[in-house]
Amino acid sequence: MSSSIKDVAHHAGVSVGTVSNVLNHPTRVSVDTVKKVHKSIRALNFVRNDAARQLRAGASRTIALLVFDAANPFFADLARGAEDAATAEGYQVLVANTSGSGERELSYLDLFEEQRVRGVLISPYGDVEGRLGTLKKFGIPSVLVDRVSESQEFSSVSVDDVAGGKIALEHLLSRGRKNIVFVGGPLDITQIRDRLQGAQEAVAHDSSASLEVFQTDATTVLEGRRVGQEIFAMAPEKRPDALFAANDLVALGLLQALVATGGLSVPGDIAIIGYDDIDFATSAIVPLTSIRQPSALMGETALKLLNEEASDPTKKPRMVVFQPELIIRAST
Repeated sequence: MSSSIKDVAHHAGVSVGTVSNVLNHPTRVSVDTVKKVHKSIRALNFVRNDAARQLRAGASRTIALLVFDAANPFFADLARGAEDAATAEGYQVLVANTSGSGERELSYLDLFEEQRVRGVLISPYGDVEGRLGTLKKFGIPSVLVDRVSESQEFSSVSVDDVAGGKIALEHLLSRGRKNIVFVGGPLDITQIRDRLQGAQEAVAHDSSASLEVFQTDATTVLEGRRVGQEIFAMAPEKRPDALFAANDLVALGLLQALVATGGLSVPGDIAIIGYDDIDFATSAIVPLTSIRQPSALMGETALKLLNEEASDPTKKPRMVVFQPELIIRAST
């Protein structure tokens, strides 16, 4: 049984009003008292419940969506799909961004527990399944988005990224490209690692082809541009004849460096394929071939799975896996 604010007050030897001030108006309380109350909070594992009034009236109407890269249009489309589905059901979606920080990710999960949200949709950066298990004990279900649950204890909505990477390389090979480079990272991100794996599986079936990896520190336009400048600086005979970018943002950076700045021809000198098929792919300086993920549908599906579990906690987890689609444009 969880501790109450009265338990904290008794443990700290102060009034309930003092504990309330520490939580809401700490400047009204002495520093020593604030320290004493927080020590009791930690000792009792007290979780502040700012949503208590709402919960007394009924279940929370707020759903949390936590992504690791809000700057990527893929996640914006995913959030739109979740929000549209939530609005139709009378719920609101709170979107948060971890920016690839494990510490920030856990901090947001603490906040969602504190706020007693109806449930959490999460595209995780780190290993959070243990923390999600704690949320589940408090009656807060979670659905993984763009990632499969390794423990299979949580529902998930994802795309077969291994298949996507394989499709991308098979397309480049079918265009006669043999000296191919994969551009992306960090490789500890599951989706990027899976896309590389699929590419490696495809090239393994062609003894005349090769696949080299140029790692990036992030999947951003700037990182793509940096690698593109490195490739442009190579001697022409050593340059790859095709690039597979881990996502469209990296691919757009490569295009900027090679075409707009370097003056190379795409796909004449180098073919480029991206991943995600974001809106900018069609309006790039050279329209970008890409592997499409149904981002909005993924968000919508994840919201529906979450609502099912929130309504019936006995439901078994479901793993929904979408198949990627090759969208061919001028860059290949």
